[in-house]
Amino acid sequence: MESTLQIPIFPLSTVLYPEGLLPLRVFEQRYLDMTKVCIRDNSVFGVCLIREGHEVGAPALPHEIGCTARINEWDMPHLGLFQLVAQGERVFRIQEHWVTKAGLIEAQVQLENPLQPEALPGEYAELAELLQKIMAKLGSDRFPSPIRLDDAAWVARRLAELLPLESEVKQRLLESREPVEGLSAVKAYLQSKQVVV
Repeated sequence: MESTLQIPIFPLSTVLYPEGLLPLRVFEQRYLDMTKVCIRDNSVFGVCLIREGHEVGAPALPHEIGCTARINEWDMPHLGLFQLVAQGERVFRIQEHWVTKAGLIEAQVQLENPLQPEALPGEYAELAELLQKIMAKLGSDRFPSPIRLDDAAWVARRLAELLPLESEVKQRLLESREPVEGLSAVKAYLQSKQVVV
């Protein structure tokens, strides 16, 4: 079911997918304050790829489609620095946004319905095999559970997180409601690098 939320937006030079894990170092005051509220209330913030601008300094212009994130782990090694691991939850579309006096972007967002599990088509089986090998090498704890190597969207998103695809390609994959489109983009990249046939 779709619903609306008001959430703070963290524009980044990376794309977060549902279930994806995102390590973050937070040191700007506006985001330190946001982090404290999210930890205190167990609330979400929005991660959006930057359309214009930079992560640090003046508020960046975000893409209008992003992913909500919830903080799973946090540490404060010293005053003025949070080290976090956040996990993606739901894709959203920004309906309107504004900048607070503290320089934090707040937005009214519409949550999209989660993608329904879709079986991995046979022609993409080698992508699941490749992901399984990568997971064995890196350790399955670096990946969200449950592991779903038979789910088209899960495989596409996990490979997109790992591969140095262009940001705009990763963004299109986030926006797509068709998991096979993501698999196709990932396979095309791997074919260009001669990793798969």
